[in-house]
Amino acid sequence: QVQLVESGGGLVQPGGSLRLSCAASGSIFSINAMGWYRRAPGKQRDLVALITSSGSTNYAGSVKGRFGISRDSAKNTVSLQMNSLKPEDTAVYYCHAIIRQVEDLYGRDYWGNGTLVTVSS
Repeated sequence: QVQLVESGGGLVQPGGSLRLSCAASGSIFSINAMGWYRRAPGKQRDLVALITSSGSTNYAGSVKGRFGISRDSAKNTVSLQMNSLKPEDTAVYYCHAIIRQVEDLYGRDYWGNGTLVTVSS
C-alpha cells in the first residue's frame, strides 16, 4: 500500500525558514501530482502549493514569493521550502499526492498524517 510520510516540521521564529519533505513509498507506477495543504488552528484545510508531473506549480496567494515547492521524481519525494515565515503560517501541514499503482487504471488520492509548523517568538 502507498504511504506518504512528512518530515521537517517544528518551531521557528518569525522571519525564519523551514523545509518540509514528503516521501511516498509503496508500489508506485506514477505520480501525477504532489503538494502541500495546511490546516491552521480553527480553520479548514487549504492548498498551500502543488507541483504536477509536468513541473507546473500553483501556490496560495498568501505564500507566493515566500514558499517554493520542488520534487525529486526519482525518489518520489516533494519538498516545501518556507522562507520569511509568519505567525499566520502556523498550521499542520499535510502532504498530498495523486498516485497510480500498477494495478490501477487511474491515479488515486493519498494523504500524509501531517507535520506541525509553529511560527512564534
